[in-house]
Amino acid sequence: MTSRIQPCPTESGRALPSSFYRRADVIRIARELLGKFIVTGGIGRKTVGMIVETEAYVGVTDRACHAFGGRRTIRNEAMYAAGGIAYVYLCYGLHALLNVVTHRRGAPYAVLIRAVEPIGGLALMRRRRGAQVPDRRLTAGPGSLTQALGIGVRHNGVNLAGPEVRIEDRGVRISPSGIAARPRIGVNYAGADARRPWRFYLLGNPWVSQR
Repeated sequence: MTSRIQPCPTESGRALPSSFYRRADVIRIARELLGKFIVTGGIGRKTVGMIVETEAYVGVTDRACHAFGGRRTIRNEAMYAAGGIAYVYLCYGLHALLNVVTHRRGAPYAVLIRAVEPIGGLALMRRRRGAQVPDRRLTAGPGSLTQALGIGVRHNGVNLAGPEVRIEDRGVRISPSGIAARPRIGVNYAGADARRPWRFYLLGNPWVSQR
């Protein structure tokens, strides 16, 4: 096991309040989610990961966003809710991707969670991901982390302060100098918006999906 993986902390944190998500600045929220913890499952099936990589999607003016131009479908309806819920969709019909909905109702802003550092429930994560996956890749990537944490499309629309998928503040503070800002991944179709530095990750963290 990689030495950087630590046992799950015994102390739990507090769930982020709705006011954290309902601010207008999704770029700031994407940065501030770094160092927060995603907790899933109940007794005997609890898994925990610290967020180490995010991407911001800036509503109807962002060509890389599912809601660009005001597009509104059954798939992306969760984006139009008030901030503080999960937007989970299938990518290529295979991989569930977890997004954090932000801003007010009707403003479809969201933050994609791209990678977490595995903290607790490692044995269960390994079973979900398969024995052939090295620990260093256990939760590196948006489809990998949801598989490891047991997150699927059934969690679309759930409250992120609830029992199924919970984002907590456990007191980790990240220095601005420890955060990299780079263009988002896989959105080349978005023209100039593809070059915007709206992907954020912790410098030196081995679970970041791409550097």
